[in-house]
Amino acid sequence: MLSTWSARRSLVASVATLATGLFISLGTAMIANPVIGRSIPPTWWSWPVMAVTALLSGLLFATYVREPGAVPAESQVNRRGAVGGALSFFAVGCPVCNKVALLLLGSAGAVQWFAPIQPYLGIAGIALLAWALRTRLAGERSCPIAVPGPGPA
Repeated sequence: MLSTWSARRSLVASVATLATGLFISLGTAMIANPVIGRSIPPTWWSWPVMAVTALLSGLLFATYVREPGAVPAESQVNRRGAVGGALSFFAVGCPVCNKVALLLLGSAGAVQWFAPIQPYLGIAGIALLAWALRTRLAGERSCPIAVPGPGPA
């Protein structure tokens, strides 16, 4: 299915993948930057979770780009992708830098209670993104609509 995408849609997928990867890695200070600091270094599994999240998010974003010649379909907004991206973001973030976890659990609680569930948040986030992408691609496959070209006058 992805092999049938236009160059425009493939470019959008590539740019969205790169943008998502930068947003997550800079926003969680996986890549050191002067704006956001990190108290606890990223875990080994944070990088694969970020990479898979970025790839799935980029592909999912590209499914919302209309192919040339296609009739715009009624688009049902799918929140699974957004929730999946948010879960992945919290999964790779610093547990004591997460203000919600810090307020609810304190710094010791964030390390003791929130940090151990972060890998599961990453798995859940990736699963939701994959489900959303699969749903979008299945909809394209089952109901392709093309605009008829100009016929003889």
